[in-house]
Amino acid sequence: MVYKKYERHIPVCLECGDQIRYGRADKKFCCDECRTRNYNDKARKSRASKRRVMNALSRNYEILDNLIKADVDSADMLSLASMGFMPSFMTSFRKCGKHDECSCFDIRYIMTGTRIYSISKIENFD
Repeated sequence: MVYKKYERHIPVCLECGDQIRYGRADKKFCCDECRTRNYNDKARKSRASKRRVMNALSRNYEILDNLIKADVDSADMLSLASMGFMPSFMTSFRKCGKHDECSCFDIRYIMTGTRIYSISKIENFD
């Protein structure tokens, strides 16, 4: 009878890559410092992602608000893009027949592939 030699798989730390030679078999980090560093890196990336989205939404809102103040209710996407408008960032979206109705906080607009129309503030937005 031939016995197979059992070799234990030695896990490596997800943060520093060192081998974890003691503890549970499913242990992910070699020490508390690596575990904390890994958690903080994930949290930092999440905060940065949220900040980028909020900055894009704020920029879109500012552009739309300036158009409303200038009494403009329609604009082409090329000129909006040159101002920094990012059409993929909105706070709500609704398909209405043949057009898309979008909102950026309390500003509503209709978006097509080349233009946005009917830019207006939503009244009694509470």
